[in-house]
Amino acid sequence: MSIPLHPAPPPPHQGNDSPPAKTNALAIAAFVSSFIVGMTGVVLGHIALHQIKTTREGGRWLAIAALVIGYSSTAIGVYFITAILSASG
Repeated sequence: MSIPLHPAPPPPHQGNDSPPAKTNALAIAAFVSSFIVGMTGVVLGHIALHQIKTTREGGRWLAIAALVIGYSSTAIGVYFITAILSASG
């Protein structure tokens, strides 16, 4: 019985060779705009989530992040406006 000097080569790759899913452009726009105008990020984020659901594109987490940032910044803005108006009145 002899011992092989070289290990056997690894088996060929049998995974999915398709290119990765394209990121939804509206999800990117929603994420960027949520830092500038919160409600724009919210609207675009909801539209992007619907598109991602129907087209199976990537970018779901970008759209969700845009919603979280947009809703949070809107809530903070409403809080500050309410505080300013109640303090001056």
